[in-house]
Amino acid sequence: MFLNVHSSYSLKYGTIDVKEVVRQARALGIRQMALTDINNSTGVMEFIRECYQQGIAREADDIQAGNISYQIKPIAGIEFRRDNHLLYIGIARNKEGMRELNEFLSHHNIEAMPLPNDAPSLPDVFFIYPFTKTFNRELKFNEFVGIKAKQLNHLYQHQLLGTKEKLVVWHPVTVSNKIEYRLHEYLRAIELNTLLSMVPEDAKCANEEVLIPEEQLKSSFDRFPFIIENTQKLIDNCDLSVYFESGAQPASKNRISYSKEGAAFDQKLLRKIAYKGLVYRYGPDNKVAQERMEKELRIIELKNYCPYFLITFDIIRYAIGKCNFYHVGRGSGANSIVAYCLRITDVDPIALDLYFERFLHEKRTSPPDFDIDFAWDERETIQKYIFKKYPKWHVAFLGTMSTFKDRAIIREIGKVLGLPKSEIDSFSDPTKERENQQNATYNKLAAVHRHMQNMPNQRSIHAGGILISEEPITYYTALDMPPKGFVTVQWDMYEAEAIGYEKFDILSQRGIGHIREAVQIIKRNCNREIDIHDFKTFKNDPKLNAILREGQPIGCFYIESPAMRQLLKKLKCEDYLTLVAASSIIRPGVASSGMMKSFIERYHAPDKVVYLCEEMKTQLKETYGVMVYQEDVIKVCHYFAGLNLADADVLRKAMSGKYRSKLAFDELVNKFFVSARKKGHSEKLITEVWRQISSFAGYSFSKAHSASFAVESYQSLYLKTYYPKEFMVAVLNNYGGFYTRWVYVHELQKTGAKVHLPCVNHSDEVVTIRENDAYLGFVGIQGLEQKLIELIPKERQLNGAYQDLEQFIKRTQITLEQAILLIRLGALRFTGKDKKTLLWDVYNYLGHKQKRINSAELFSVTQKSFALPELENSALEDAYIEWELLGYPLNFNMFDFLKTKYRGEVMAADMHQYIGKTVRMVGNYVCEKTVHTVKNSKMWFGTFLDHNGDFFDTTHFPNSTPVYPFKGKGCYLILGKIVEDFGFPSVEVLKFAKLDIMMNPVAVD
Repeated sequence: MFLNVHSSYSLKYGTIDVKEVVRQARALGIRQMALTDINNSTGVMEFIRECYQQGIAREADDIQAGNISYQIKPIAGIEFRRDNHLLYIGIARNKEGMRELNEFLSHHNIEAMPLPNDAPSLPDVFFIYPFTKTFNRELKFNEFVGIKAKQLNHLYQHQLLGTKEKLVVWHPVTVSNKIEYRLHEYLRAIELNTLLSMVPEDAKCANEEVLIPEEQLKSSFDRFPFIIENTQKLIDNCDLSVYFESGAQPASKNRISYSKEGAAFDQKLLRKIAYKGLVYRYGPDNKVAQERMEKELRIIELKNYCPYFLITFDIIRYAIGKCNFYHVGRGSGANSIVAYCLRITDVDPIALDLYFERFLHEKRTSPPDFDIDFAWDERETIQKYIFKKYPKWHVAFLGTMSTFKDRAIIREIGKVLGLPKSEIDSFSDPTKERENQQNATYNKLAAVHRHMQNMPNQRSIHAGGILISEEPITYYTALDMPPKGFVTVQWDMYEAEAIGYEKFDILSQRGIGHIREAVQIIKRNCNREIDIHDFKTFKNDPKLNAILREGQPIGCFYIESPAMRQLLKKLKCEDYLTLVAASSIIRPGVASSGMMKSFIERYHAPDKVVYLCEEMKTQLKETYGVMVYQEDVIKVCHYFAGLNLADADVLRKAMSGKYRSKLAFDELVNKFFVSARKKGHSEKLITEVWRQISSFAGYSFSKAHSASFAVESYQSLYLKTYYPKEFMVAVLNNYGGFYTRWVYVHELQKTGAKVHLPCVNHSDEVVTIRENDAYLGFVGIQGLEQKLIELIPKERQLNGAYQDLEQFIKRTQITLEQAILLIRLGALRFTGKDKKTLLWDVYNYLGHKQKRINSAELFSVTQKSFALPELENSALEDAYIEWELLGYPLNFNMFDFLKTKYRGEVMAADMHQYIGKTVRMVGNYVCEKTVHTVKNSKMWFGTFLDHNGDFFDTTHFPNSTPVYPFKGKGCYLILGKIVEDFGFPSVEVLKFAKLDIMMNPVAVD
């Protein structure tokens, strides 16, 4: 009888999550109902699954209690609304009906078309109109009118009594109780951006929209039994049982085959391509590689994963062959030799002893995927290729669902209550948490927030996950069209996995842009072709490893952050395998667990490492007995305990909290102990090994993932080492990395390049370098319009260099405001005139006249020039202008702004000579990081540059920093004790103060 149930996926309207809807229905003895969320089908598959699974879960209890076990019959559809006004409810008769509904809604979402007043003609869908709708036509065979119990009195002499067969029971469900009704009111106020007291009644649900026993609902219609009969007849005509999965694991919904010829041809094709790549990677006679290849292909074929590999290969082939794009294949997919030979990844799984089972094995239930990174500005090209290659309704982006987790919702609740902004701001301030807890109004807001917490808030788009399906995706979801311009499913990756989809992750990162552009600049400026994939040469280059050891790889992907630089120096890292380990132990969980410190200690004293037994030494010698990688956990479970590799990976994943069944997990744990005993290990040893596995498994990281990062780091290191100027220009043109822009400009200057301010006769949109001269681009100038950023260099390239200010104005049609901006920065210094003279001159052309029309002149008439008195210019004033318009001073050191000449008594390069001593240093602020201690107090880590341009790092403990806080950009006087940790010196701050700077001469009276 319940044909219009809303879940919390009816965003900012419904309050009951899908699982709870089914639980409540079972508790009330309801045996059939329809989930019909507003303008979406997000929860439909979850609802069908819950009806099935909750029925199975309760079966044993019901039988034991003498009850008849049952499953709720799931019916599904969509409630269509326009501008918060109910139009009609669509109920799917079957799977085809669900597709029709989803495609109808998708079409209107994609084309941004308003929904029509009348329902479309969809043969496998029943449509239900509200009783209040007026009809000027006959209802179609599949159209009905829903009537509420309280509307029955209005049936007297109503025109619909002439078509009794069209009336059905309409009892919408939106909330569970009075508390949730109040929550519903808050949600509506937030959605409508209005005060709680101003929400119109017709924008809210009725307070009786709750689940009630089916018999109670039927009794409300006793006088009109034909309405009950019509409703039951409609329900009986709905059948979605085809969606039920018979097995524990859902069948794959991805493409069954890559080729038109089918699965058998796919297997042959994958073998052919893989073995061709095997020769390229390993040569023709590598038996170890061939055996590994056969093993992987067998599992890939068994799991029907050939299409997934071939589709990924096709994407890579297009990127390399047609677009000349560079990519990085990372994640657990790098454990595969097939992926390596298909050039999906550049990580050699044999050289690194990587297990394919970490990616795919016979017992894996969740679908694995490849993470493919492209440059930040090239990814969209690849995405467009995928969407163009596969048919409409068969390709879509994954969605995401944001929830009301963020405490910023406190601000939204405050607004709908009409609180003043100052009060809302104080409630949102985390530093006033204790004070706020004594405030009754705050507690009211917090209580509402607790009820909202984890409820769906809004749909969005996944970072890079794409689905490519065999049957239309619209059997399972409607599609949205976000601003990004690619159709997107209405659920997230977890629901996709539950349904049976494997995603293709097409991601992006700026590090690839750095590498790509550096190679292009080197080819253009140095006439040299760089094989950036020649990793085997890079990893053995002593110059590259020397930079690693010194911990100074600024600009290099993944290894330039302060924490990573410190770790590299503490490890004295000078080889690829150590860098791979560093990429894993730098992760927050590993560091906080103590594993990082343990690894560094053992790394420097490998002879003192005590292994539990010879088997543990054999398997963990590379990481000195610490299970750094997920592959280490697999190795120990396999070689020490005797589990097969598939079970070892299942256990590894389960210990990370990703197990579907606790019973299955307990069985595997028992299997570990039984199998280890059979291998002759003592109970004490087995218990200790299990304790270590349990403590490490949750923190360990995929070795293949770290190896992928390390390969890219070495590629960046190679370019920075041998082509530092070109590399730093590429970093700047791809919007930097960990640090702010001025740090990379500083690094470019350290390479010996002469860095110039933007110039209209030399600069392009981005930074350019010719021989030793680097010109900043127009992109970095704050306030300069985009059209001028593009026009100035384009006009110069077409018609030659600008000759003087007047010609520049005529050719660019620049406005006075924009011209002043360029003059102040010195971008027209080619004229030979100083800035103030140019500022005077520009008013002669643009100050009191209308905008010039750029038309051809019969005769070139120049303006008369007048002699001006000598105008004063100041280097300090220029530096302030650069700071204002670029965000940093280019030709003026930050230390030169200081009123004091004091530069500290110790420089960064000499810190190792002052270990244990309290010193004064002066540092130019680079960045800071806030962390929480075990006691939940805050401490800070700072990074600075000294007067010589060298980095040094500081530690600010909770008892000192609140008294001496960071105050943003500028130079600081630091009093602190120099300490050393594994050879890395840093300053434990005792006192800390920002130094005063000289005033801008223009601001001085």
